[in-house]
Amino acid sequence: MMKKIKDLFTNNIVTVMFIILCAAAIAVADQTPAFLFEQIVQRLFRNGILVLSLIIPVLAGLGLNFGIVLGAMSAQTAMIMVTYWKVEGVAGLVLALIISTPIAILLGVLIGRLFNKTKGQEMITGMILGFFANGVYQFIFMVLVGGIIPLNNPDMTISGGIGLLNTMKLSEKTAGAFDKLLRISLDKAFLYGFILLLIVFAWKLFGELRQRTLTAQRNLPLPDGLQQQNGFGRVKGLGAAVVVYGILLVLVRGNAKINMAMAFVDVPVFTAVLVILAALFTRFLINTKLGQDFRSVGQNMKVAVASGINVDKTRVIAIVISTVLASFGQIISIQNIGNFATYTAHEQVATFAIAALLVGGASIKKANVSHAFLGIILFHTLFTVAPMAGANLFNDTQIGEYFRVFVSYGVIALALLLHTAKAAKQRRLLLQQEQQS
Repeated sequence: MMKKIKDLFTNNIVTVMFIILCAAAIAVADQTPAFLFEQIVQRLFRNGILVLSLIIPVLAGLGLNFGIVLGAMSAQTAMIMVTYWKVEGVAGLVLALIISTPIAILLGVLIGRLFNKTKGQEMITGMILGFFANGVYQFIFMVLVGGIIPLNNPDMTISGGIGLLNTMKLSEKTAGAFDKLLRISLDKAFLYGFILLLIVFAWKLFGELRQRTLTAQRNLPLPDGLQQQNGFGRVKGLGAAVVVYGILLVLVRGNAKINMAMAFVDVPVFTAVLVILAALFTRFLINTKLGQDFRSVGQNMKVAVASGINVDKTRVIAIVISTVLASFGQIISIQNIGNFATYTAHEQVATFAIAALLVGGASIKKANVSHAFLGIILFHTLFTVAPMAGANLFNDTQIGEYFRVFVSYGVIALALLLHTAKAAKQRRLLLQQEQQS
């Protein structure tokens, strides 16, 4: 039992550290529950798709994809074009999604091919590629636009007419267009979420019962997926989630202060649906034949080749999916904020998204949807309260800002260190086994 607890703590040390840091920072920051809930909800749906875009490359053995910066650039390019054409509101955002898709696909193919040339060095390659692409991006919008590329809109260009403004503002109709479509209070969303989870659990349980009944009636052996489970193992995890969610719901409903705070926080339903669809798409993809290919390639490329899998093509597909999702995520983020820094908004996208995923318990070799959502909540909770905690402790909010940057890069460095230590330990164990045999 103690060994299991020790292993659980060791394997999730980053997450445990962040939970402790978040609890301490919340206590020191002394902010109202309504403020915390509002910030967490905003950041969860603003950054959800960006973090989810990192999962597939991890499964495919490509590590943490710093190349999503190029997906963010394609999104910003699309938003600039839509702003210039004055297509506003939901139509403008949909058009931006459509425009960014082929750009992101093209960039994803190029990134994937480059990664195939640098197998084993994908993360550093992606990081350097981001710097190179940033230079090209800035050259286009700082030098070519308004000069070689005509752009007759003084509201978008600097005084000389060459180069875009440092900040690109969305129109009132476009800013938050997805968020404004439908909003409900957080307390109602929490209740509806429990009902939805209960329905999904009942549906899964019914499917399990039906499958077992049919196989019993026909006197057939159970499918492999059911044989490997003890009882109704496939729905045990979902059942546990229902129980935990139900307990949380009762506790929240029983606490008047928390319940009232949640009533004052709105949830952007349409944006939430988009994030949930991205999560479901990721889960669905993992369970398909392509998802199995991703896992096979990620575990052992030589075995994958022997199994008839086109390794290079599979890796390119993983990067294309990641880049397209990142472009969608950046558009969601931009519409939520209402503006973006033309030349720098994309620079920290990969760093913060990767840090959030790692905080949720992911690693260079392992990542799933739950890691993404847990990581966003923990990472951005600390991001929210760190400046206030710094102000209360040291009378200086800037310390909190420095702490943000330190944490972002520190988490990535710690994850790489843990991965290296784990790989070295596995090599030592393998060497010992070979010597004994």
